Amino acid sequence: MRSGSVFPFYKLFFVALLLGVLGLQGCGKASDSDMDGDGVPEPYGMETRPTLAPLNIPLTPVSSGDPALVAAFPDLPAFTSPVYLTHSGDGTNRLFVVEQHGVIKVFNNTPDVSSASVFLDITDRVVDGGELGLLGLAFDPDYETNGYFYVYYTAASPLRSVLSRFRVSTGNANQANVASETVLMQVDQPYENHNGGTITFGPDGMLYWGLGDGGSAGDPQNNGQNNLSLLGKMLRINVRGVPTYTVPADNPFVGNASYRPEIWALGLRNPYRFSFDRENGRLWLADVGQYEIEEIDVIEKGKNYGWNWYEGTRQYRDGAPSASLFEFPVFEYDHNDGVSVTGGYVYRGAQVLALQGKYVYADFATSYVWVLTVDDNLNVQSNTLLATSEQNVSAFGEDEAGELYVVGYGGTIYAVRAEGGSDPLAGFPAQLSDTGLFSDISSLTPASGLIEYEVQAPLWSDHAEKTRWIALPNSTRISFDANGNWQFPVGTVLVKHFAMEMTAGDPTSTRRLETRVLVRQTGSWVGVTYRWNAQETDATLQAAADTETLVVNDSTAPGGVRTQEYFYPGSSECLLCHTPVAGRVLGVRTRQLNHSFDYNGVTDNQLRAWNHIGLFTTNIGRYDSYASHRALDDTSATLEARARSYLDANCAFCHTAGGTAPSALNFSSTVALSAMNAVDVVPSSGNLGIANARIIAPGDHDRSVLWHRMVLTDDNRMPRLGSNVEDSAATAVIAEWIDSLL
Repeated sequence: MRSGSVFPFYKLFFVALLLGVLGLQGCGKASDSDMDGDGVPEPYGMETRPTLAPLNIPLTPVSSGDPALVAAFPDLPAFTSPVYLTHSGDGTNRLFVVEQHGVIKVFNNTPDVSSASVFLDITDRVVDGGELGLLGLAFDPDYETNGYFYVYYTAASPLRSVLSRFRVSTGNANQANVASETVLMQVDQPYENHNGGTITFGPDGMLYWGLGDGGSAGDPQNNGQNNLSLLGKMLRINVRGVPTYTVPADNPFVGNASYRPEIWALGLRNPYRFSFDRENGRLWLADVGQYEIEEIDVIEKGKNYGWNWYEGTRQYRDGAPSASLFEFPVFEYDHNDGVSVTGGYVYRGAQVLALQGKYVYADFATSYVWVLTVDDNLNVQSNTLLATSEQNVSAFGEDEAGELYVVGYGGTIYAVRAEGGSDPLAGFPAQLSDTGLFSDISSLTPASGLIEYEVQAPLWSDHAEKTRWIALPNSTRISFDANGNWQFPVGTVLVKHFAMEMTAGDPTSTRRLETRVLVRQTGSWVGVTYRWNAQETDATLQAAADTETLVVNDSTAPGGVRTQEYFYPGSSECLLCHTPVAGRVLGVRTRQLNHSFDYNGVTDNQLRAWNHIGLFTTNIGRYDSYASHRALDDTSATLEARARSYLDANCAFCHTAGGTAPSALNFSSTVALSAMNAVDVVPSSGNLGIANARIIAPGDHDRSVLWHRMVLTDDNRMPRLGSNVEDSAATAVIAEWIDSLL
């Protein structure tokens, strides 16, 4: 319409009426074109949902063997932070699940069971969180006649490990007598972590109890090698037919004043889960490592397993005595394959013949479940992947028949059955160009249907620049949640491309490094890495984690050159951060996407654009009704919002409620400052030599372990995986924020 021309009023009325009738409504059309909330209509970033091109990506795990994990009791409500499963050995075929907060539940071991009842509730005397809580349960070998069972839990004031005996109630076999507790032994704990967790009766009728080294990092009190401390030890005691406990006369150090007589073996860091082989009585123990090694041991009478002189087979500190004095692991793996071993069982059931005599265990952080095969002399024959659990594996358990179950923080009980296993790399093309993700690999042009997006608070990747896309199978949608717990359909593919300016500040010097692909397969998520060749013409599927030394011209670095070790993750490393408790997908969530993005010249809020083209199962309404992360350099936001957003994006996938990190820290931006369990809290995993240290010392970033761990680039660095360079912009903001907490 030319300036000064007149548009008839009745035509304006007709247009308004037509728009009112049509309403611009329908599936995915949130409300109207004024979703930005400023009263001014504007175009959407995307008008229609693009059709997804065919992709050469496996959507079903490729079979690699017979055993698999299946939901054992699909009608049973989820448990709350379950940490152990066992049976009572009395012929009733019941299963008992230990919940970390202080409850034991019982239910019938039948596939169609739909309810569990509370067997014991001692939440009034248990302190939980991180590695604390109700951790162990063992039924007396004569439980059928005497009704005794034993529990291990953490209590406070002072912080201590408690071993107690209870008795089942007289009139109800599914309910314990909570008033029947007899405390048998208490061990003071100097820190909140490394508490072990298992108590179990051996074939000899004695109770075995594994205690960690007392906590913090590196065993600062040297408890593992202190023969007069019960910490860092495997204990063996008699609790049957006596008021509390007695020491068996055949314990290895009875009569030796230099040792506590309860000790059966020593030199352990955190013997969280262990078990006896039903057939030959061998005691298999998984000892959680420090920074490098996870180990699996067979525990023998009087042996010293090396911690803290050794971490696995690697010397941990200088001055170690002769290696001949120590017993080394049957098997170990480094932190390229996982970071927290969860001990399991030698399988002796009847349903999965392929597993007979093999040790089944897991890594808590990756959720991978492994099968270790050894010969009669404990020589390793193979270590193969059985499955990827949908939840972080906190424990295994056996029923009376010896069938194996997997317990995790997601609350679902899985059974090991002969259903078909999977190989995470199987089915993925060897070259990125063959995946179909890019229509032109040379220009990195995404295929039709891949939607580019940006996150508000990126994960720090040692100066790497990232480009991100998401693809959903045609007609499928995302289940939206305001808190960011989105659910994605099978076939969802997320792509993240990494590149580095080899001369800082010069975009023409950018080099392609890697392209990561995260896929929602049937029953699980899988992540793979494609590493670009030197010519940058294509990228090859990465079989295992690797590093490369990059030399970057950087005027801000000493001498004008920045030399850094760049980390390429393998498939297992992908799931160390993309954890079940974090929802697997980290960037595609409400707070991260609730900001503007340039859609080929049209700027629009990403939630608004996605809603408009129907990517969500429901109409989410106005984007400005939802919270948003704030970028580090967004000076229009509060200092706290910027700092909390960064911690959420870079730390909360492990440090959150029920997370994989061995602490009670919670860096989610949705919790109150007091609920972070960090402000003015004494660190339980080492003080880094800082006087009067706190995790976050209000008003003093220099006394704050959190800040120092972000600055450090050695083994004390956080995060430990995938970053070797300080994020100076972040440490400056975090320091300023901590100093403001007065």
